[in-house]
Amino acid sequence: MLLCDFHIHTTYSDGSVELRRTIDLFGQAGFDVIAITDHVVNGDNPLGKLAHRFKYSVTASNFDQYMSDIRQEAERAHDKYGMLVIPGIEITKNHLSTDNSAHMLIIDVQDFIPACISYEEIFLEAKKQNALTIACHPHYMSAKSDRDTLFLWNNRDKYARYIDAWEIANRDDVFNVISLKKYPYIANSDFHKPRHLYSWKTLLNCDKEIDPIKQCIKHNKGVALTLFRN
Repeated sequence: MLLCDFHIHTTYSDGSVELRRTIDLFGQAGFDVIAITDHVVNGDNPLGKLAHRFKYSVTASNFDQYMSDIRQEAERAHDKYGMLVIPGIEITKNHLSTDNSAHMLIIDVQDFIPACISYEEIFLEAKKQNALTIACHPHYMSAKSDRDTLFLWNNRDKYARYIDAWEIANRDDVFNVISLKKYPYIANSDFHKPRHLYSWKTLLNCDKEIDPIKQCIKHNKGVALTLFRN
């Protein structure tokens, strides 16, 4: 089984740990597969503009450098730890209303996808890039410091067909409603700081290669959860 985490932030957005150190933390902890998924934030409202002001978002102007740095670190991670590092982003649509807010991981992203376009456009662009789309923390979260992002769950009848998997667990939270709907699922840390390493993770029974990993998640066979405590 592959020990995986597909939801990791660095100082490219609002994470507190730089990319290289993040790779080392997960590599030294024995992870097989991780995805770096820094925020791409919508800039069309006050919350989004604030995130851009504080540089909490990957942008069109620094996306190529972001991808280049991930690829360089992926080579080092492979050579040093035997760990597969996949490039990704977290499309971040923040609004004052939690019912209108949504976050989506785009795993194995190739080209920049802006967060200000429509949901349908985002999903179709991800599909065009052969990337996975994951609904992040889609239900109520326990941490008071975190803003709930309920839009995708509240509109699941419309959008579930576009979503490859849903986070059934995020850091310390488990969302039972995802299992009741029998949607494909994974579990992630939503890593922003070192202590987040110790949280819910995904186990996959497949080859340590990008395409088998994506297929395993999509078909949701050979997928399990584990509470990582090192």
